[in-house]
Amino acid sequence: MAKFSGSLMGMGNPLLDISAEVPQSVLDKYDVKMDNAILAEEKHMPIYKELVDSYSPQYIAGGATQNSIRVAQWIMSANGKPNNSAYMGCVGDDEFGKVLEKCASDDGVRVHYMKDPTTPTGTCAVLIHGGERSLIANLSAANNFKPSHLDTDESRAIYEGATLYYCAGFFLTVSVESLVIVAEHANANGKTFCLNLSAPFIVDFFGDQVATALPYADYLFCNEGEAAAYGKKHGYGEDLREVALKIASSEKKNSSRPRTVIFTQGSSSTIVARDGKVVEYPVTPLPKEDLVDTNGAGDAFVGGFLAALLAEKDVGGCVEAGHWAARFIIQQSGCTLSKPCEYKL
Repeated sequence: MAKFSGSLMGMGNPLLDISAEVPQSVLDKYDVKMDNAILAEEKHMPIYKELVDSYSPQYIAGGATQNSIRVAQWIMSANGKPNNSAYMGCVGDDEFGKVLEKCASDDGVRVHYMKDPTTPTGTCAVLIHGGERSLIANLSAANNFKPSHLDTDESRAIYEGATLYYCAGFFLTVSVESLVIVAEHANANGKTFCLNLSAPFIVDFFGDQVATALPYADYLFCNEGEAAAYGKKHGYGEDLREVALKIASSEKKNSSRPRTVIFTQGSSSTIVARDGKVVEYPVTPLPKEDLVDTNGAGDAFVGGFLAALLAEKDVGGCVEAGHWAARFIIQQSGCTLSKPCEYKL
């Protein structure tokens, strides 16, 4: 088998988004808050059928890490770097799994899924109301990724061939052991590992897993809600600039380079902490009438940032690319790449 010749590898939970505009009554019925992400409990299970039966949903390839890798590849393809990324996760051996694989492959990502024939592909209910979104993830097969998938010739060729790695925090609920295998490889070989906290529930209920993964992170991403949750949990206070500085200076496996912490805040400035300093990067506001759907904004930001990082841009250039990608995505329905990328790195 040919050696993987790309640079970027993601590992996470591949999910098929079932996305629909819903009234407030649906949010109330399932007790969900806007601009939040949760794992499905028993009480949420009827939502998937209700969306299909009553709200004419769109089916969109999703999963936070997969979204970021697809956006990064979309930008890289437009800048002379096609087929420069790979992605791993677990899906079922079913139609939804085939849809996911085709979508990511069509975007130029080398997909190397673990396939579980006994469990259906994971889905995510994307509830859109007033331009905001709430996510309810039913992981199903995505929950069954095993470290054994990394112990194959093809998997090793992919992760040993990459130079930049990204995992969303959602993967911490699935296989910390797998994350550590890849992160240890990155650490031992002077490569770059990136992590996202992804949701307040990850911070609140998977603290041990976060504590295992964070020391490997050269770059840590999260939004203001996740940053506030982390600051509260660890007694870092409510000033997000201070929280960012404290995370940046916390324990790190590879002490030869500083950690960079990036907090996005929607349309407010993005906070970046590194080397004891904080810089804020303003976001160009989008007219309200142009906003379609905030779903995928954070994933797109990371995708733009990673593409620019591989192009050896400085942090400001990476944030600029992230802002551009997020701005594009919130004008689409879901994390859809509906036209060629016009951004030049």
